[in-house]
Amino acid sequence: MQRHKMQKSYGEAAPTENPFSEDSLNFCNPEDIQGLDGVMDPVSLDDMTEVNLEQNTELSVAEIEARCKAEVEETRLRMAAEMDNFQKRLKREHDDQVRYAADKVLSDLLPSLDNLELALQYGSTNEVCKDMVQGVAMTHKLLLDAVSKYGLKPVGEEGEEFNPALHEAVGFDARPELAPGSVARVLQRGYKLGERLLRPAKVMVTP
Repeated sequence: MQRHKMQKSYGEAAPTENPFSEDSLNFCNPEDIQGLDGVMDPVSLDDMTEVNLEQNTELSVAEIEARCKAEVEETRLRMAAEMDNFQKRLKREHDDQVRYAADKVLSDLLPSLDNLELALQYGSTNEVCKDMVQGVAMTHKLLLDAVSKYGLKPVGEEGEEFNPALHEAVGFDARPELAPGSVARVLQRGYKLGERLLRPAKVMVTP
């Protein structure tokens, strides 16, 4: 009888516990671990995604804000430089306009200066015209002094080195006492207004 019971017990399989039962799945119940130290509350996937999006959005806004500030500062500096250049150009143009305002008037006076110089050149050889030449010389000097106040200066002297920027060569004149390439004779004096050449001097050059 006992042998029969033992065989029966050996023949029946022992019931096994279901590993996926409801009790086994509750081993990490958030309510059971809330009180544990060092364990954070569980966060859902949606909450983590939302946090990451907020962080990325904040970083993007900060980067855009910094870039906008840099662009605004660059634009401000460029506009300030352009305005400074514009003011300098206006001042330079104004100074040039004031400096060369008498350009037309002084250019019209050049033939009068030429005639006075011719009168001095040919009248000085005649003794009869001595007194008249003296008066012409004084008039010529007064006129030169007047126009020199506006920056008019004569150009062209005998013996100076020929300069194509100031002189216009119309021929050659051999003068042994002068170095080659020098102004041998001034046929018509030139004039400058400040740094601007109104008329080059017509000269003869030593070969």
